[in-house]
Formats: sequence, C-alpha cells, structure tokens
Amino acid sequence: MKRKLLSVAVALSLLFVCGCGSDGGKSTDEPGGAPTEDAGEEAVDETEDDPQEASDKEGSFSIGFALRTANGSYYAAIGDFVKAKCEELGWECTVLESNNDTTKELENMESLVASEVDLIFLDCVDPSAATASQKVASDAGIPLINLDSGVDDMSMQVTTVYSDNEQNGLEAGKYYASTLAEDFEISAVMLSGNTGSIAGTQRRDGMIAGIIMQRTGCSEDEAWAAAKEMEDSLVSSGKASNEDAKFTITGQGWGNWTIDEGLVAAEDLITANPDVNLVMGENDPMLMGALKALDNAGITYGKDGTVQLISAADGSKDGYDQIREGNILAIGENSPVKIGELGMKIAQDILVNGADPDSYEDITMTEAVAVTIDNVDEHYDYGF
Repeated sequence: MKRKLLSVAVALSLLFVCGCGSDGGKSTDEPGGAPTEDAGEEAVDETEDDPQEASDKEGSFSIGFALRTANGSYYAAIGDFVKAKCEELGWECTVLESNNDTTKELENMESLVASEVDLIFLDCVDPSAATASQKVASDAGIPLINLDSGVDDMSMQVTTVYSDNEQNGLEAGKYYASTLAEDFEISAVMLSGNTGSIAGTQRRDGMIAGIIMQRTGCSEDEAWAAAKEMEDSLVSSGKASNEDAKFTITGQGWGNWTIDEGLVAAEDLITANPDVNLVMGENDPMLMGALKALDNAGITYGKDGTVQLISAADGSKDGYDQIREGNILAIGENSPVKIGELGMKIAQDILVNGADPDSYEDITMTEAVAVTIDNVDEHYDYGF
C-alpha cells in the first residue's frame, strides 16, 4: 500500500516548537515505509483567508490522548507537546497514562470515548492489543491518530505518525562511511534493543545498508538486499560481513533500549571483540552506555579516538551533546516534538478544515535525517 510523508516544513509553518526535558528515554516505535505526497494542505490554505473563523472553530474542540507511559522523556515529550499545543489553540486536552498496561489502555480509551472528545491520539502499549483500543473509538465514530507506535490493524485509524526508521538508519550509516579512508576495514559491534522488535530490525538494517551503499557505490535497492543478507547472518550466527564494503559485524548485544543495560551489553561486546572500531546502536541511550563501557575499558573514541559510534535513533539532547563534543558521529532523528507537530497538524486539518479522516494514508512519517556535527544546532531543540 502507498504511504505518505507530510512535509515537516509545512507543519512548522503552522506549529510552534516545544522544548522538552531529557533523561535518556527510549523509543520502540514501529517502522513505516516510503513517503508520498501531502493531503489536506489545500484545506489549510482555505482557512487562512479567515483567521477569525478558524479561531472560532478551534476553540470548540476537545482532544484525548491515551499515552502508553510518561515514565521516560521520549513519551513524556509527546504528551507534553500535544497538551501545550492544544492549550495554545484553546482546545481541551485530556492525557491519560496507560503505564505500559494494555488493560489500563483500554480503560483509558473507554473513558475518553465516554467524555465525547472530538479526536483521540493513541500511543499504544502493544501493536496487537491496540486493535481493541482502536475499536472503542471506531465504534463511537471518533477519529483516531496513532502517534509513535505502529499497530497491527490499520483499518480503524486516520493514520499512524512516526519517524522513518529505515531511512534514518540509512542516513546515519552513509554519513559514517563517508568519513572513512577507502581501504579502512570496519570491525563493528551492534547494540540492539530487544529481540523481535520490527523497529530495531529496520534501524540496524538501515545503518548496514547505508554503510554498504556509501562504500561500494551500489544502488539503494542493492544496498538493502545486501543488508538483508547481513541481517540473516546476524540472526543465525551473531556475526555478519560484506567483503565489498570491507565491513564486518563481529557481535550483537541486547541493551533493552536503556543506558544501564546498554552499558552491560557493550562491556560484554568490547571484552569479546577488542579490535572493535565502530559501535552501532538502535537508539542513542544505549550508545550512552557504550561510552561508559569504552571509558571503563580505557578505549578512546570519537574524533580523536579509535572507536566511532553511530545510532539510527532517537535524538535525545544528551546524545546531541555528545555529538557536539565529538564523541558520537551521527544519530537518526526520531523526534517526539516533530511527531507531535505532525499529529496536531492532521488533527487541525480534520477538525478545523474539514479534511476527510479516510483520505490519509496508513503511515505518515517525519523527514529522515542524520543529526551530525554539521547540523546538530539546527536540530537540537527537537531533541528530548
């Protein structure tokens, strides 16, 4: 099915940027696919002819947000942004936390429907269990937009908004490879989140494909095919290589998306693979753990060291600080602020401008970008 990318540039013209705190949160959003052209943009232009009319309409809406948890800066930032934007528009906003409990999530959805909100955002706990949560809104005829987390059944939603895991990883991998001498032999270790995560698989395969594409000059399709071969090898043996790209992954560890468990996994990988010169992470909190592991082992890293670090996601301010200091090379941007902006733009299109909720594609993604020393200042306030 064709999937859509709504322009972040358009969203920024309508929405303000909300700064969020940072405490090393994590993300396990499910991945999307290739973008297509925008929808609802013409309707936005029409309301700009009469700002007072738009303002009057905006003041009459109520939003519900069933948030999986506020325990973690990433999730909290999405909830904070939606609530702040609703306050700016004069809309009512009710945010209910599910505390990572699917039963509580369903109860929250029932409460929001009972309060007769005009639109619901859902950041689901589990892609399969979300079917029951979505059905509550669907049966009540309330438009539902999934934020951050993908769902198995997309038939009852307006769209799912998240970042492009594959392309973010690709951009991070390409940037790293562009810094290397032609004959440099890459000896990498992979810090992964948890087994079975679709987002994690797409993130690491994106980094792998980006490295292969940049080093060999192959097409993107060829790079993805080669990345799939390395992924299969990584799953079966814990190791993988691509001779043409002079690229070997010598080990994979599981850091459960966190700093502390990333530290433990990185220590094990470094001990088993002392010749490592690249640490690849599926999110940047695990890279923060890897930095501690490298310090503990007395191994230098960053711009003046022997080991480089890249991540396919997320974009915490702690991670961006490490880019500024030259310790991390690249992080794929998975910004809760940009996801919240895009979700709120769609909500405005539907509630204010009358866009058809059924006109949106299944997936709506933010623009893929690797944050590096060259653009970190530009993207810093979108961190969390």
